[in-house]
Amino acid sequence: MSVNLLSIDIQLESDVVLARQKARAIAAALKFDTQDQTRIATAVSEIARNTFQYGSGGRAEFRIENGSNRMLLITFCDKGKGIPHLDEIMRGRYISPTGMGLGIIGTQRLMDSFSIESNPRTGTTVRLGKKIPPQFAAFSSKELNQLLSTIEKASEDPYQELRQQNKELMRALEELNRRQEELAQLNNELDETNRGVVALYAELNDRADFLRRASELKTHFLSNMSHEFRTPLNSITALTQILLDRLDGDLTAEQEKQVRFIRKSAQDLTDLVNDLLDLAKVEAGKVTIRPVQFQIESLLAALRGMLRPLLVQNSSVSLVFEDPVDLPEMYSDDAKISQILRNFISNALKFTDRGEVRVSATRGKGNTIIFAVSDTGVGIATEDQELIFQEWMQVEGGPQRKFKGSGLGLPLSRKFAQLLGGDVHVKSELGVGSTFYATIPIQFGGPTTVSYVPDEKYALNANKIPVLVVEDNRETLFIYQEYLNHSSYQLVAARDLKEARRALKEFRPSAVVLDVLLEGEHSWDLLQDLKNDPETADIPVLVVTVVDNKEKALALGADAFHAKPLERKWLIEKLDAATRGTSRQHILLVDDDEVSRYLVKNMLSPYHFRFTEVAEGQDAIRTAAEEHPDLVILDLVMPGISGFEVLRKLQASESTSSIPVIVHTSKHLSAEEKKNLGQAIAIISKDANSRELSLEHFQSAFKKAGIPFSSLRTNQEQRA
Repeated sequence: MSVNLLSIDIQLESDVVLARQKARAIAAALKFDTQDQTRIATAVSEIARNTFQYGSGGRAEFRIENGSNRMLLITFCDKGKGIPHLDEIMRGRYISPTGMGLGIIGTQRLMDSFSIESNPRTGTTVRLGKKIPPQFAAFSSKELNQLLSTIEKASEDPYQELRQQNKELMRALEELNRRQEELAQLNNELDETNRGVVALYAELNDRADFLRRASELKTHFLSNMSHEFRTPLNSITALTQILLDRLDGDLTAEQEKQVRFIRKSAQDLTDLVNDLLDLAKVEAGKVTIRPVQFQIESLLAALRGMLRPLLVQNSSVSLVFEDPVDLPEMYSDDAKISQILRNFISNALKFTDRGEVRVSATRGKGNTIIFAVSDTGVGIATEDQELIFQEWMQVEGGPQRKFKGSGLGLPLSRKFAQLLGGDVHVKSELGVGSTFYATIPIQFGGPTTVSYVPDEKYALNANKIPVLVVEDNRETLFIYQEYLNHSSYQLVAARDLKEARRALKEFRPSAVVLDVLLEGEHSWDLLQDLKNDPETADIPVLVVTVVDNKEKALALGADAFHAKPLERKWLIEKLDAATRGTSRQHILLVDDDEVSRYLVKNMLSPYHFRFTEVAEGQDAIRTAAEEHPDLVILDLVMPGISGFEVLRKLQASESTSSIPVIVHTSKHLSAEEKKNLGQAIAIISKDANSRELSLEHFQSAFKKAGIPFSSLRTNQEQRA
């Protein structure tokens, strides 16, 4: 229900003032506060002026709308030409020279409700609304009559209205001054707070710098100490293996038992050092994720073969690998996933007396693979299930006293999983068993560091001397192959100059047999480059071609020349002369650790090499310059100058720059350190898990140096 209060015709300018006065009187009667009275009067004045000025006069109606939301409604109607650009005015985009748009937008902000309709044919209608205060209950008939009488008696004196407006302006100014004082006080408080915040940030930055330096020192300490630990541990492991292999005589049963205890303790300590360094790398953000495409079946098959030996001492436990069903290929770091699962499985086997350990992989939500390792072991209490993922923490109890560990395996597994974009969790019940889960995305999406592994195109035989034959004729290559088939030489063919240069980058041949006229090109430039390069100048080159250019070949540095066709006897004689002494190559062994030198010599003892040992870097540089060995095996961490400096000085000297160098170290190298070792033909870690693996690494490195492995037994048989 609505109550009509007043209607005013707006035909004269004085009617605008009257409408403002009446609006204030009505607002006061309806118990609006002083500010709302001013807002209503100002809004009515603005729209009334528009009605008079642009609408050529109109009418204003005041009424009360009783409903769920009681409101004072004021409606203005005119028969003018409407308001052009109304949409732009209401969006605040229209700029009028008269200021009409600003008045309408300002009025809209003063009222609780506002609507406007405008048409050139019917004119303009504006509706204003303001919610009536709750303290106003309702009008009785008597109160309504009194209100109407008050409105009727409201002064129509424009000067009185002007005075009223001035009073309102003064109140507004006083309010603004008060707000300004409050704002100034707040600004002072903010300034003081800001100074405190700046001081706090400065202190936090100092603390952050301190923590960063402490973290760097910790990482540096762990890296160096890990190296210092690894060197004697690797020596202990290798020496115990020599004893167990009976290379220096038999052992009694008790001695073998003691040696195995020593070896097991050294291996446990090595695992602890490795976990500690891995954890430090993760915390320092220095772990590199190397994603590759791989089959989950292949990953589990490799784990099955790797972990089978762990069951030897616990035959009452079965290790079961479930076959994956319809799982896609993964693109992630298979080495990290394998390490996570190894930790899970070794823990499960450790704490399971009987029953089984089951390994499975299933498809998870959101393109993930869920790897699960479940056991029938002792289980973990609910309150301890988060504790086991904290560093150095172990659950107290009988099984934990029996199997001591570092408490680093599970925290490291969780960090690795999170680096791969996944996570790990556990479900367990005491006395029933546990299941550890690793949820890993199928496609790794984080930042990666790409590592380049060269494609080993040339499969070199370690027991033969490699000879690079640059020849484009297939029949001639077949003849060379037949000539060398039953000799101590291995033919490596290159059909053009591009292949020849690529082969020379991949390995160092003991000799080169070079045809001059290749299809579409000649090889004089290659011969010249080989002899002008200090690294390859000492490689013997035999020029064999159909063109009689002996003088030119020898002038460019060829060691021998022969016109085609070629006889086998001449080729073998020249190769024997060029590679004489290959089976007795001189190796300079540089390492301050006597045990490490002993282990390398012992490992290479079945092969026909001559060793010179030095313990310091300066002695290594001097010995290399004086004796010019065929190969240097170089440790990095030594007293005096380091192996880095030794390598740099060897490469810088003209007399030693052509000597190939193999770096043999237990130091974990950063990317920058590996870059600084770029001149070395290979970097071999002392941390190899077995003597056989270490020997394979040396064989591969010796291939690149062009030094064959010829066993003493084979040489003796040949002499016999």
